[in-house]
Amino acid sequence: MRSHYCGELNESHVDQDVSLCGWVHRRRDHGGVIFLDVRDREGISQVVYDPDTVESFAIAEGVRNEFVIQVKGRVRLRPEGTINEEMPTGRIEILGKELVVLNAAESPPMQLDEHAEVGEDVRLHYRYIDLRRPEMAAKLRFRSKVANTIRNFLDSNGFLDIETPLLTKATPEGARDYLVPSRTHPNRFFALPQSPQLFKQILMASGMDRYYQIAKCFRDEDLRADRQPEFTQIDVETSFMDENQIMEIMEEMIRHTFKSLMGVEFGEFPQISHAEAMRRYGSDKPDLRIDLELVDIADLMKSVEFKVFSGPANDPDSRVVALRVPQGGSLTRKIIDAYTEYVGIYGARGLAWIKVNDLDAGIEGLQSPILKFMGTEVIESLLSTLNAESGDIIFFGADKEKIVNEAMGALRIKVAEDLDLVKDEWAPLWVIDFPMFEEDGEGNLTSLHHPFTAPACDAETLENDPKSALSRAYDMVLNGTELGGGSIRINQPTVQQAVFKALGISDEEAQEKFGFLLGALSYGCPPHGGIAFGFDRLIMLMTGSSSIREVIAFPKTQSASCPLTDAPGAVSAKQLRELNIRLREQKPST
Repeated sequence: MRSHYCGELNESHVDQDVSLCGWVHRRRDHGGVIFLDVRDREGISQVVYDPDTVESFAIAEGVRNEFVIQVKGRVRLRPEGTINEEMPTGRIEILGKELVVLNAAESPPMQLDEHAEVGEDVRLHYRYIDLRRPEMAAKLRFRSKVANTIRNFLDSNGFLDIETPLLTKATPEGARDYLVPSRTHPNRFFALPQSPQLFKQILMASGMDRYYQIAKCFRDEDLRADRQPEFTQIDVETSFMDENQIMEIMEEMIRHTFKSLMGVEFGEFPQISHAEAMRRYGSDKPDLRIDLELVDIADLMKSVEFKVFSGPANDPDSRVVALRVPQGGSLTRKIIDAYTEYVGIYGARGLAWIKVNDLDAGIEGLQSPILKFMGTEVIESLLSTLNAESGDIIFFGADKEKIVNEAMGALRIKVAEDLDLVKDEWAPLWVIDFPMFEEDGEGNLTSLHHPFTAPACDAETLENDPKSALSRAYDMVLNGTELGGGSIRINQPTVQQAVFKALGISDEEAQEKFGFLLGALSYGCPPHGGIAFGFDRLIMLMTGSSSIREVIAFPKTQSASCPLTDAPGAVSAKQLRELNIRLREQKPST
């Protein structure tokens, strides 16, 4: 039905007869001449109908926005003064000869131009219309190109595209599983995979050597802007490579993708340890476009009268830091109060500050309600340590280490965004040397990544001092977003059992949940490692979108529901009986 896509036409097609199919994006009647902007997934072309083509002109008078039409006509240059340099097709138009309405349309519930303000609830409910918007279509086209580029790169480097099961067994990977009841196995449940982790390790034990998959994964967890209950990841695993070799080839893949599709050439990918990232930035995914850093000042604050500082300064589990913001002295008290509320989200009980109005004036040139508690000598040492200058503001965090890191790390980013201190560039890095474990609220150890990550020490050392053990894990971070996380995996049963023991997983539980993996490790599993990239996050970053919902065709809402299909939905009593499931009656909320 078509000879070309609308967005393909240009000056090289002048005097050619073409056939286009698409939607009426806009209709304009200019004194007897009708202009139709016809849109498909590749772009928009302007079609002109004049009264000489009587039948087609009459049809053009009756079409409205979002009618599906077929257009036949001849390409010509636009008259001087009507060229639209904003459009790729803005130098040409089609003189329409024939027009067929393939399907009429009701008035759409939203405008489809990029300037229209439409609520997300409406957009998701009418997603089939929302996806017609040129910017949304462009994002999905771009997503397809990125996937194809990555597939080609991995294929050319010897990786095999292998599918792994979607119906599998529940495993503890840090989030809740989506469970699927089994009709053929009463009272038993499958789980949708949080990742293909165990299967890809078994593929390495099977001798597949290099594996990849653009895989669907599922996690039943609370959502954020960069989280969805079902998401896509670029899953990679390889044998006989150490962490440096894996990081090198994955870095090459990301470099190749950005250069091929965006013309962006990355500079160095620096490597910093997890401990350094937390110390300097309060985050394990630091945004290196921001020059602001946290500075430890506990040694200066141990003997001050201000208990808010001296208490944490003398507590080995706490931290006292300062964040100097150049030229931040212009911040008003109202804004500072808003920052105080903001850090409270992360558990901080307040936000102390000092404005450096005039450094040369000494104490008299400073402004803060806490100066009287600190002493001249401490203040002078503080200003010297921070290289403070006139016009700066200094923010302080003092509390348990986790609270300080989260609160001050988040404040660092917010202040930089508010004061336009974020550089307009790409800033990739690797974070390495993660701890093996972290403590939960009850003093138990949990895996920082997952329980199949190899420790940087042997099994005996791990058993004797698990809290200080580091892992052979690595995360790729870009502009403050974790793009991918990976590690060298455990390939020896004794080490895997030592990790299970540190996590409080008994031999019986380990055999029940992971017996198939332990079996694979005991039959000659090679050294192996891998990584998983968040594909949706990658596309979000590359397109400059504010949420991964903008780059997924049919996303869920913040409450993990689908306004388009009204999922999740109720099922019939017959289906429940077949699955041996009885619903518990919900008590009305009071």
